[in-house]
Amino acid sequence: MRLALVLPGGVDRSGTDRVIPARLWLLERLARRHDVHVFALGQDDAPGEWDLLGARVHDVGSAPRKLRRLLACFGAQHAVARFDVVHAFFGWAGAYAALLGWRHRLPVVYSPSGGEHVAMRDIGYGMRCTLVGRAGAAVAAAGASRVTVATPHMQRLAAARGVRAERVPLGVAVDRWPAAPLRPRDRARPARLLHVGDLRPVKDQAMLLAAARRLREAGARFTLDIVGRDTTGGALRRSADAAWLGDIVRWHGPLGRDALRTLVDEADLLLVSSRHEAGPLVVLEAAVAGVPTVGTAVGHVAEWAPDAAVAVPVGDADALARETAALLDDEPRRLALAVAAQRLALGMDADATAAAFERIYAAL
Repeated sequence: MRLALVLPGGVDRSGTDRVIPARLWLLERLARRHDVHVFALGQDDAPGEWDLLGARVHDVGSAPRKLRRLLACFGAQHAVARFDVVHAFFGWAGAYAALLGWRHRLPVVYSPSGGEHVAMRDIGYGMRCTLVGRAGAAVAAAGASRVTVATPHMQRLAAARGVRAERVPLGVAVDRWPAAPLRPRDRARPARLLHVGDLRPVKDQAMLLAAARRLREAGARFTLDIVGRDTTGGALRRSADAAWLGDIVRWHGPLGRDALRTLVDEADLLLVSSRHEAGPLVVLEAAVAGVPTVGTAVGHVAEWAPDAAVAVPVGDADALARETAALLDDEPRRLALAVAAQRLALGMDADATAAAFERIYAAL
């Protein structure tokens, strides 16, 4: 098949910087069996083209008249050989894909992967915060032949907007992120807690720090590694909770895959504090590495609780601290959660993701 993937970015020519691993793993697998072209909506400021993992990337750039360049670039490639399916990830990519589908009479698969169905106006997050965003989300859904999401949590959000979505998790490539045997916690040393996510309001790291402070005040011994790009201008690091915690918290910034894997392998628990998640992938990555998650009831955490994760209410720092402490004090339960989570994550790996999408493409 000849496939056109429409993405907002995450496909840098380096294959390592400014990438979304789950999309690359899918891209790599599809390109083994199909002619895959990626239309990126602003990976770089200027338009460009390159090969990546067996696919051809056409970046239309982020400068003005992006849509015009996308239509022209797609049209030129479609004239060379007809595309069979257009597949878009994220809301505005889905809206642009809908226009391509209507213009060229092609089926479109749309995979909302973020805040397409939410409106968190207090932090300006979600397409439904604005009239333009709501219109874009509506166009994306209206132009789709099939809609897929990664979790039941996202299915429920889509259904509330009248969109029927089927579940296709975006899994981990175990050839690049291999499974690890479970590791009992060394109770003689402080617990190793890990959080992975860019520092921004929807990830609610302010709540994470508040929970960490409560956990320390209750007498728990731990370190907290925080990995992610800081979009707050250092505000979180200057907060009262961060100052109180001091060197208990280790701020790493963005890390490469090898450095991140080292931290995951050393962790006893992954903590998720987000107000909204479509996934996140890091829950699956931690599970593959034998690390269970305590987090807010979003995405995979909500899906897996209570047997393979521990879920707490969104925004509840007391609950996050309490459940983290309880799990650190119950090693048999922590290991049981790790076993269940690893089994689930390996059952929805990147090979399963690619196969599921190929079945959808073939049915269109």
